[in-house]
Amino acid sequence: MPQSPSARALAALMLLAVIWGYNWVVMKIALVDIGPFQFGALRTLFGALVLFGLVLAMRRPVRIVEMRAVALMGLLQTTGFTGLIILALVSGGAGKTAVLAYTMPFWVMLLAWPLLGDRLHGWQWPSAVATLVGLLCILDPLHLAGDLLSSVLATLAGVCWALAVIVAKRLQAREPDLDVLAIAAWQSLIGAVPLVVVALWWPAEPINWTPSLIGALLYNIVPGTVIAWLLWLYALRRLSAGTTSMVSLVTPVIGVLSAAWQLGERPGTGELAGMLLIGIGLLLLSAEAWRRGRAR
Repeated sequence: MPQSPSARALAALMLLAVIWGYNWVVMKIALVDIGPFQFGALRTLFGALVLFGLVLAMRRPVRIVEMRAVALMGLLQTTGFTGLIILALVSGGAGKTAVLAYTMPFWVMLLAWPLLGDRLHGWQWPSAVATLVGLLCILDPLHLAGDLLSSVLATLAGVCWALAVIVAKRLQAREPDLDVLAIAAWQSLIGAVPLVVVALWWPAEPINWTPSLIGALLYNIVPGTVIAWLLWLYALRRLSAGTTSMVSLVTPVIGVLSAAWQLGERPGTGELAGMLLIGIGLLLLSAEAWRRGRAR
């Protein structure tokens, strides 16, 4: 049976969720043979070069305006987000790190109030409460032990990602016709530079070039970057923002399930309750976005 464009776009978005969800396990395995900043530098630098090759192959414009905003996005999303999640994965579980990093929509919702003047509406209020309680369950401030640092780093990664989204929203309002793929290439390249500098300065053991490490780098560069951006652009043009946000919730779920299956990660009772509450909060947030999109 021939599929409709919406069905194909939904399938593309689900495939993207699988690629990004399983990548948390891939990155965790890679860090056995390489330092965190070395991995982050190689992943982002080669990913940026491949994205520029894709821009040229698709005959997209390479030059873009608003380079300052794009550079800020690169520092927040590529340098900040990538550096923080890889540091978090060194001592923390892949599943929990994925859930905490994907609290990004929650932080966007909170930061959009003072920065964009977008107040909370409808289901956003119970979403904020559920997500906040879930974060407290995972961080467990009454018992400061275990991998608290890893949890804080993963949460800060979500904040960096959210700030990059805020910058992108402002940029889109000023320049609605900017090419998304070119922006992705530039922000990846600009954000990779600080990671390369830190990787050269940060003390680390020599890289152990095992097949698993090479496979992890190839996974991050080809499906995790190039194919992922093509799938994202294809789905974004054919699905509403509410639908894309709801399907994107599958990504951390796949991360948790993959970590449990391949790495044997078993979250404690408090962590599991926190993950469920965060999931409920993000689901309510996506439902509100879908409802507002339908109303418009």
